[in-house]
Amino acid sequence: MCRLPRLALLLLGILPGLGGCAGMPENPPATVASVDLNRYAGTWYEIARFPNSFEDGQGIECTEVTATYAPRPDGRLGVLNRCRNAAAGGAPRDAEGSAYVMEGSHGAKLRVSFFWPFYGDYWVLGLDPDYRWAVVGDRNREYLWVLSRRPVLAAGDYAEAVGIARAEGFEIGRLQITPQRGG
Repeated sequence: MCRLPRLALLLLGILPGLGGCAGMPENPPATVASVDLNRYAGTWYEIARFPNSFEDGQGIECTEVTATYAPRPDGRLGVLNRCRNAAAGGAPRDAEGSAYVMEGSHGAKLRVSFFWPFYGDYWVLGLDPDYRWAVVGDRNREYLWVLSRRPVLAAGDYAEAVGIARAEGFEIGRLQITPQRGG
């Protein structure tokens, strides 16, 4: 009987699924024309999200979620995601990663990794002209976030952000509000 190392078995289980991730859907969502990453850098508060395994998985219920982006000397962006895990009594939970800009996207499409060699889409679908709020999703419309520079987003701004997601084909009924301190 042949025995494969555990990592090889894990990769054999994951790799077939990655083929579907690599393909572009017929009609991917549109992004903003460009993003000035120096203006985009800093801390963003998660106002709402589609449920996902890394924020809503077994034993995980993220609240007070923030994402902080910082330019790095190598041209990438440092990414620090933080939350309070309500399922663990509010214990802090951090994830550090990095992102790079997809060629030709003028900063509107990034690839983010928290665990090399795996990357995910980070497409800026909507962005307030003053960089007060943003709508971020992926090419397959599986992930969606509404972000704000403050823990609270005005109702009109939230409606505009959700309208952008709806117009790009996202199932906005899946959005859940993220509890924020001071929100």
